[in-house]
Parts: sequence; C-alpha cells; structure tokens
Amino acid sequence: MVNSGFVPDQYMMNRVLLMHVRCGMMIDARKLFDEMPKRNLVSWNTIIGGLVDSGDYIEAFRLFLVMWEEFSDAGSRTIATMIRASAGLELLFPGRQLHSFALKMGVGGDIFVSCALIDMYSKCGSIEDAQFVFDEMPEKTTVGWNSIIAGYALHGYSEEALNMYYEMQDSGVKMDHFTFSIIIRVCTRLASLEHAKQAHAGLVRHGFGLDIVANTALVDFYSKWGRIEDARNVFEKMTRKNVISWNALIAGYGNHGRGIEAVELFERMLREGMVPNHVTFLAVLSACSYSGLSDHGWEIFESMGRDHKIKPRAMHYACMIELLGREGLLDEAFALISDAPFQPTLNMWAALLTACRVHKNLVLGKFAAEKIYGMEPEKLGNYVMLLNIYNSSGKLEEAAAVVQALKRRGLRMLPACTWIEIKKEPHGFLSGDKCHVQKKEIYEKLDKLMLEISKHGYVPEGKTLLPDVDEREERMLLYHSEKLAVAFGLINTSHSTPLQLVQSHRICGDCHNAIKLIAMVAGREIVVRDSSRFHRFKDGSCSCGDYWCVYENINKDEIQKLFPNEVLPELQRLLTLLLQKFQREWREDVFKDPVTLPRLKAMTWNMANQDAESTDPVAVINLKLQNDAQSNPGEMDVKFQLAKDTLETMLKSMYCIRDQLSNNE
Repeated sequence: MVNSGFVPDQYMMNRVLLMHVRCGMMIDARKLFDEMPKRNLVSWNTIIGGLVDSGDYIEAFRLFLVMWEEFSDAGSRTIATMIRASAGLELLFPGRQLHSFALKMGVGGDIFVSCALIDMYSKCGSIEDAQFVFDEMPEKTTVGWNSIIAGYALHGYSEEALNMYYEMQDSGVKMDHFTFSIIIRVCTRLASLEHAKQAHAGLVRHGFGLDIVANTALVDFYSKWGRIEDARNVFEKMTRKNVISWNALIAGYGNHGRGIEAVELFERMLREGMVPNHVTFLAVLSACSYSGLSDHGWEIFESMGRDHKIKPRAMHYACMIELLGREGLLDEAFALISDAPFQPTLNMWAALLTACRVHKNLVLGKFAAEKIYGMEPEKLGNYVMLLNIYNSSGKLEEAAAVVQALKRRGLRMLPACTWIEIKKEPHGFLSGDKCHVQKKEIYEKLDKLMLEISKHGYVPEGKTLLPDVDEREERMLLYHSEKLAVAFGLINTSHSTPLQLVQSHRICGDCHNAIKLIAMVAGREIVVRDSSRFHRFKDGSCSCGDYWCVYENINKDEIQKLFPNEVLPELQRLLTLLLQKFQREWREDVFKDPVTLPRLKAMTWNMANQDAESTDPVAVINLKLQNDAQSNPGEMDVKFQLAKDTLETMLKSMYCIRDQLSNNE
C-alpha cells in the first residue's frame, strides 16, 4: 500500500491499526497511531484497547487522559476498557472514579460497563461492590453471571459461587463453557464430587462436551480427588489437548503416587509433539520425587536446559532436593541448595528440613529451620517447626526463646477443621467436636474403628508438636477432626462410596497412620486434601508414600542405617531383653493373644536370642554408654544414645498397648 502510493482514508487506517493490534505488534501499532494525520474515537479505542490487552495499563491511562483533553467524550466501550485497566492494576481508587464517570455519562447500566465493573471490583477485593453492580444490572447476561461467580470463586467464597451458579440455572440464562469451567474449579476446592458430576453432565448436555478448557478442568478435578481413571477417560476423549491438559493429568498421576505412569505420559507428550513448559516439568519432577524415581528425575531435570531450553526455577530445585532427601543424601541436597544460581527459596529449605526430620539429622535440620524462620518470621508454623528441632536436639534454652517470641508476637494456631460433603451438604468438624447432631453415633463408630485398627498394629503416637497442630488438639489425639469426619462419612454413605475430606491444616502423623488402617479395614478409598498436599488412602497405604511423616516406630532397615555393624548385635540383644521385661511385668498369656502379638511385631522384629539375661535394657544401655565414653568417646557414644532413645520409645508404646487392652477388658 505504501509502495503503490495509495493514500488510505480514515476507515482504512483504522483497519490497518486494528490488524497490528490483533497480531500483537504493539510497537508498530503505536508508531502507526502516532503518524496518523487524523484520529477519531475508533482510533483511540483501538490503540488503548491494545495497550490494555498487552498489559501496558499505565500507558493506556496516559493515552486516555490525552484523548479526553482532545475530545472530551468517551463511549461505553472506552470506559469499559479503562475499567479493565484498573482491574489489571488492581487499583480500586481509579476504578471507583471510572464507575462514577460512567454514571455521569449515562452508561452505568451498559452491559459491557457493568460486566467490567463486576470484574474490577472482584479483582480489587471488593466483592460486595461487585454484587451491588450485578444486582443493579437491568439485564443479567451470561457474561455478567460468569463474572460474579468467578469473583466469588477468586476470593475463596466457593459455596457462594455454587449458590450463584444454581441461581443462574433457575434464571434460565444460557450457560457457556466458561460457566462450567468455573464451577468445576469451585467443586475442586470444595471436594464436591456430586456437584462436579452434575456440572460434567450439564457440560455435555449443553453441547460443550469437547471444550478444551472445561475438559481440562474436569481432568484436574478427577485427578485431585481420587478419580484418576475418570480423569484419564476424559483426557483420552478430548479431540484437542493443550499443554495445560497434559500437565493436569501428569500432576494427577504424581499425586496418586504413580510416578511411572506420570513419566510415561510425559514421554508420550513429547512424542506427540507437544512442547512442555515449566509447569510440565514441575508436575513430572514432583511425580518422580513422590515415587522415589531418582534416575528418571535427574534425567528429566538435566534435559530441561539441554533439550528444551527451559531454565530450572526454584520449584524444580525443590523437587530435586526432596528426591535427594528421600534417599538420605542430605549433604548432596544441601550442596544443591548452595550451588543454585539464585537465592534459595522457602520451598527449597522446607524440602531439606523434611528430609532432615525423616533421617534425624538435627544439626542440618536446625540450620534449615532457622533459614525458614528468617524468611517468614510472621508464620506460626515456622516457630513450631524450629521449636521441634530445638526440643529434639536438647536445646531447651533456645526452645524457650522460641516460645517467648511466640508470646511476644501474639501468634496462636487456629483449631484445625475438617470438612466432608455428604449428599451435597458440607459438614465441618473440629477436634473433640460435640456439636453435631449425630455425635453419639460418630463417637461410637470411631471407638469401634480404633479398636479394629489396633488389631492391625495401630498405636496412638505420643505427644509431638507438628507445624499445624496446637497443644489443645494434642490432648484430643483420638478425636482429631479428621477421624471424626471419617467416622461420620462411613456412617452416612454406602460401602462402595469413596470419602473426600478437606483439612484446613496439615494432617498429623497419628491421623495419617490411623486413616491408612481405617481405609483398609473398612474397604474404602479415603481422599484427604490438607494444606500441604494430597493424600489418597486405599488398602492400607497412602499416595504420598508416608515420606512427609516422621516415624517414631523404627524398623530393622532403618536401624541398620543408623547403627554400625558392631552395634547391631548388642541392640538386638537389648530389644530381646525389652520384650522379656515387658512379659515379666504383665500376664504372659497375653502374648499368645492373636491381637497383641502382631501389634508388637509392627514396632520391632522377632529376636532369635531367647537366653538373654534378665536385666533392665535401659540400664544396660546406660552402662554400655558409660563404658564406651571412656574407651571411644566419639561416634559409638552417639550411636548408643540413639539406641537408648529407640528402646525407650518402644517401651512407651508397649505400655500404651497394655493400658489400652486393660481398659477394653
């Protein structure tokens, strides 16, 4: 057009400007706009809209003010565009000014302006104003309904969003694929399987069964709530898949502890020509971490920069740190943090701390806990985590200082709450809750479950402070909110129905162990989404692999890692003495009971030595410690101290069994 000498008119110049904007060529579009000999409102709206769409909100506001000085006029489209700019900046003040401006210009009831206002108020944190604008709309369109539902969902008002969805249904307004996508995401947060199934059916019924956005939301929902096979079925039926669809299913397999399937799906994704992004690598590396697939994990991690030109981020490093931590390679994990090409993040130190707690490396764990504490001094969980480390390492003065810091800052853990949905009705439980109308049946059911799982080796854990559990809850160990919710769910659902729970805090170790066994004895699948991660309990195991929990019951393999060969024979002899001491103090016939013996085997292993002398095992260890301190005051001293701690833990557990059985009699 330029080479031919053609001089376009105003309409043609606006069309050329629009072409550049639509193609994302904003530098050329801005140059063309500045060189236009004449500009009308269409020209200004086009360039301002392009700036807003490209995220250059400040420049959009500057041009809007220049336009106002030139024309002193603006239509509803311009105002709606500038309201979107306010939403992008998340600034309420200019948004309110534009709202007032729209009312003065007589376009306050315009559909586009109203929908933009609802979106702006929602993103700026004023959901009440968004609801007011929605209520004042003369005609509530599909976009208007979607905007207010999305606003409630954005701020965590999931139940309100679901209620608005059903109001939209009753109003007769046509729903689109965005409506169903939003609701499915709301159901994911609420763990509402029944509502999600209805939304899935509505999606198909309204002709959006092949929509890529809504189906990806379904894959995400089903994979997060224990329906990985349903997620796979939806995924395979999708005629078109984007990278988000692949990411959702890969992450789903990882959450279910099925790392091999996650890696296979990732490799299939590459074969089909889909280009992975950083989220893809986060999903597959997390899957490798959860399943302990070290070789696969390192190969994929190294391929990020080598084959895909994606620079690993902090979250990818955190996955590799956790992978090293699972193998007990704590020095290598610490080296990876130190060698990272950026400042270590909170998640990286948290992954190292978890590994230190599992493998009882108190020195490195203390260092990691102090790093986390320094990064988030206002987070209560960090104080309690640091307190655990100090208590475990015998640093009582430092532990007392942490407690004093908690008191000074006025920090206090809110009680944990667990929700479960039965027949589309949510039910919430606190620890020791006595407010539910079915409290009698719930407690009776839970007591029966506790007795039943005790036959399979369950022993209540002793008092341990976890990051998300306060002291009041520790006193109600047997009646934590998770257990009450599970008992309630078992009472009110059929035998084939899986249970979905949402926990506000992190599930404690005792509840984790208990729910594993409850899922086994009840023949149920129980899914728990806590503040840390996803847990799918089935047939006595959990999808998380139990890695996050620090076990007090140490098995033979773990003891072999802790103690050198010269210590093991002495430790085995002392464990035999421990069992004999326990037999002498209580009726011998109880050890022939088929219930008690498996429970003892769950904490230790059978000993071949039946001729050990009848001596107090703890006293023997103390004597051995004294002798070793004189001859070899180094490593052996520490090893036998760990042995002593192990035996004392087992002794407490055995006494707990005795007391429980005595009470049951």
